[in-house]
Formats: sequence, C-alpha cells, structure tokens
Amino acid sequence: WGLSTRVTLFPLMENVSPRGSWEAFSNGERWKKLRRFTLCVLRDFGMGKRSIEERIQEEAQFLLDDFRKTKEKPFDVTFFLSRAVSNVICSIVFGNRFDYEDKNFQTLVEMVNSSFREISTAQAQLYDLYESFLKYFPGPQTKNYDILKVIRAFICKKVKQNQKTLDLNAPRDFIDSFLIQMEKEKENPSTEFYMKNLECTVLNLFLAGTETVSSTLRYGFLLLLKYPEVQEKVHEEIDRVIGQNCIPNMADRNRMPYTDAVIHEVQRCADLIPMNLIHMVTRDTEFRGYLIPKGTEVHPLLSTVLNDPTKFKNAHIFNPENFLDENGCFKKNDAFIPFSSGKRICLGETLARMELFLFFTTILQSFCLKSIIPPEDIDITPQESGFSKIPPLYQLSIIPR
Repeated sequence: WGLSTRVTLFPLMENVSPRGSWEAFSNGERWKKLRRFTLCVLRDFGMGKRSIEERIQEEAQFLLDDFRKTKEKPFDVTFFLSRAVSNVICSIVFGNRFDYEDKNFQTLVEMVNSSFREISTAQAQLYDLYESFLKYFPGPQTKNYDILKVIRAFICKKVKQNQKTLDLNAPRDFIDSFLIQMEKEKENPSTEFYMKNLECTVLNLFLAGTETVSSTLRYGFLLLLKYPEVQEKVHEEIDRVIGQNCIPNMADRNRMPYTDAVIHEVQRCADLIPMNLIHMVTRDTEFRGYLIPKGTEVHPLLSTVLNDPTKFKNAHIFNPENFLDENGCFKKNDAFIPFSSGKRICLGETLARMELFLFFTTILQSFCLKSIIPPEDIDITPQESGFSKIPPLYQLSIIPR
C-alpha cells in the first residue's frame, strides 16, 4: 500500500511551522528519526526516578483539590480537565507543572482549546480546501495563526531557559533531551536535530497531548451523566477493587474489566478525530479492483470503523457491553482504533491510555457526577465536528462520596 506517508500539514498551521517540521506530518527519514527519538524519551521518562504514572497520579490529586473548591455547585468542567491534562505533558516536556492559577498557564491552555475549536469549524475546513484563494481574506485562519504563534513563542522562551542551565549528562525533560541530541549531532550536516524541529516537535506534543485526552474525559463525564446506571457500576467496581484509601494505579486496570470497557466505549462514542490525518499513496496501488495512482490523498475515516454495526452492537448507542464477553471479562475488538493503526499510530497512545484510566478512576473514586438536568434531556451532539469532534459545553456538580 505505501500508506504511511502523510500530506504535509493543514494550511491553517503551515504558516506557523516550516513544512514537514511536525512529527505528525513529516515523512521519510525526518519522520523516522523524530518519532523514534520521541518514543525513546517518553519511554525513558516512564522508567525514570519519577515515572509518568506518578506524574499523572500527582496531577490527579491536584485536580481533586480543585474540584473540592466548587463546593458541589454546578460548573463547566472544561478548563479544570484541560489544565490537569496539560500539566502532565508540561511536566514531561518542560520539566515542571504549573499552578492552576498561573495566569500565563491559563492563557496557554485556553489558546490550545481555542485552536482545536477553530480548526474543527466548517469555516476552517473550507479554508483548508481553498487556502490559495481564501488566504487573501480575513477569517478564522487569522485567529488560529495568532494563537499558534503565541504558543510557539512560549515554547521558544522555555527552550532558551533550558539552554542556559543545560547539563549534558542530566536531562531534566524532553527539551533537555533534544538539546543534548542537537549537541551530539552538531557536526552532522543532515541532522534532523535543530532548533526549528525542536520547537515544532514540542508544539506537536503540547497541542496533541492536551486537547485530545481532556476532550475524551469531558465526553466521558457527559456520558456518565446521561447514563447514571453506568456510573453506579463503575463506583461499585472501584470500591471493590481499589477501595477508598488507595491511590489508583495502572496495575488495577486488569482487575477492573467494567471500568476499562466504559473508557473504551467512551473513546469509541467520542470518535474524537473522525477523519484521522490525511495519508498519501506512495506508489500506484490496486485495491478491490480500483487503481489508486501514486500521490493520491487518502482519508482514513476512523469514524466509519468505530461506528461499524458489524463490529459493535447498536453502534449508535453508548454501550460498554461492546467490550465485555459473556463472563464480564474485558474483550478486545480489532475495530477499536481511536489512535489509528499501523506505522502512523499515535505516538502518545500509551500516555493517553494511562491518563484516561488514572484520571477517570481517581475522580470517580472520590466523587459522584450529578447532572443539573434530567439524564434523558442531555444532548451529546458535538459543539463542532470537523477535524475534531469538540464536546458540547455543559455543567455538572461534583458530590463527594
């Protein structure tokens, strides 16, 4: 097939970053080297003195403290979850988390949310199709350019701070690790480790690592509000397996098939990146009697797979039973591909799975989620549905258990 090649970049983002500098949109040796390096760094941090799992557990406790401050009053959970999830990737990339009240951090998180909303609007999709003409007119692209420039400026500032205190033998975060690799390859004329690639790789990690997980959690909470009987079953399993006095950890997941099934079903129903990222055929390919010429863009519709009625019973309805066998044990499903598949599978899949399980179980261990409207009146229709499906805005109350 030769389908692992990606179309370079959305026009909405290309003016901010050099063509091919984003790992998600790069190809050839650049993609291989940047992806391999990023995966190695994430793995090394996962095995270090302070693992990624511990970082998530710590952040979940900060989030619980923030929830308690709401004092059971209705609120919009969006910003709470975005800050917590963003802080996990910040601790890996920048070496530290931010206080939730930090004004610069709040602005940064809001910009990430705004950027995803902008590229998911109908206007943004239209701009991507007719960019050569529409770029001469004002529109959503202007706002998105400005947002991404501010985020990139923040990253550049953090990189400069790291450069001043860099210890080549003791990397503190992803930026340090990249800077050290830059030093090692400074005499290599074909190196992929230079400043622009560092900035764009960090931007890639920061954007993708913040909005996708927080949006999935928002969808998850909304679905639990609409189906309170599911929340009750999750509470029961958490109490039976973890109890109230232990902090949830990844080892618990294998003993919690129902909770694991609920999280998988949330991801399936959220269908967060319905059209995936655009691929391109690298050679003439025959598929089911059709000739697909070299250079043809291919849109892998993840939404079609995740909603396939031959793979999921009542695919249009939230049903955790899709991931449980007749004995109540967790059941894998080959059609579950929210992270895509093949060589281009999301490089943050392992991190995202950890975040979803640990945030989900830690929150539900301590709180009941209560809707301010009757469950049957809850609308789960996306706020925007384009590149990403943005969850609708809603309010809920958090009640201590």
